[in-house]
Amino acid sequence: MQQPADQCAPQRARGKGRLVTKLFGGRTRLAEFYQEGCAKIRLPNTFSPDMEAILINTSGGLTGGDVIEWSVAATASTRLTVTTQANEKIYRAADDTASVTTHISVGSGAAVHWLPQETILFDQSSLRRRLDVELHDTSSEFIAVEAVLLGRKAMGECLHRGFFLDTWRVRRGNDLVHAEDMRLQDDVSALSSQPSTLGGHVAFATVLYVGPLAEALLPKLRECLGESLAGASQWKGKLVVRLLAPSGYELRKLLVPAITVLRNGAPVPKVWNI
Repeated sequence: MQQPADQCAPQRARGKGRLVTKLFGGRTRLAEFYQEGCAKIRLPNTFSPDMEAILINTSGGLTGGDVIEWSVAATASTRLTVTTQANEKIYRAADDTASVTTHISVGSGAAVHWLPQETILFDQSSLRRRLDVELHDTSSEFIAVEAVLLGRKAMGECLHRGFFLDTWRVRRGNDLVHAEDMRLQDDVSALSSQPSTLGGHVAFATVLYVGPLAEALLPKLRECLGESLAGASQWKGKLVVRLLAPSGYELRKLLVPAITVLRNGAPVPKVWNI
């Protein structure tokens, strides 16, 4: 018997992607590859021994109840850069909350650079996002960038109300080396206008480096950031940067050179080009 239209659950996006690397012939190669639903992974050709992966959400954005799960593992001595095809757009949620979870494993002497493009939060959107990282030892290197835009300023959009919870947990062996939770809820425009939060800025980002070069990279990064609305600190083998900007374009002007410094001169992935 067909269910009445008013009792039908709304269609939701579901996606799951997994990528595992291996070292073969001095290059990072593919060991495992899995994709399901709206989660797709593409591996462009590179001219270096490193691997680059581009994550794609074919649903075109997320709304309440959508779920995406990513899993990335770089085995010993491999190097992997992971980015996204475009900005992830979080649309108005009539019901429920979208969920994005990412698990990253970095083997001994391996490196993972997690460089997704900006997440755009639209008015009345709702998103829970979680990043869990496991580093094998002190020779493992991890770079993470998460940038958020509260609407699109160029389109006259503003995030007035919504929900956003961003959770990071990074472990080296059995030790927790970085943890943070960031929450925006209800009257986001009033909250973000406070001097103690975003000071009215609509674009912000967190950059994290965990690896053997944290102390050496700090002065270079501070020189790169100059007098911008950014701060960088280093302690116990990790480096954390916070950035604020009045627009997504201005934020990118800060992020791109900062990422290049952390990547020892390597540019951002080509899909980042405006």
